[in-house]
Amino acid sequence: MKLSVIILNYNVKHFLEICIKSVQKAIKEIDGEIIVVDNASTDGSKEMMATVFPEITYLYLQENVGFPKGNNIGVNKAKGEFVCILNPDTVVAED
Repeated sequence: MKLSVIILNYNVKHFLEICIKSVQKAIKEIDGEIIVVDNASTDGSKEMMATVFPEITYLYLQENVGFPKGNNIGVNKAKGEFVCILNPDTVVAED
């Protein structure tokens, strides 16, 4: 696998959905994966991920462990040669 994209989420379901869709378009020609780490969101992010993106690796944490530790959890699960850490309010260009 070439690229792992790690997205750390905390109660920004709407931004997360837009971010994931943009990443999916951007990496469609790349051997890549998306990993979402959720810092115990209570805004319906968990349910949205299960219904809209069931194919994406989704790690729901029982407590908010913070930004560095949450990202490190995602990086530890990553299989890519390269790792990209994105905030969920990021929209990636298709090209």
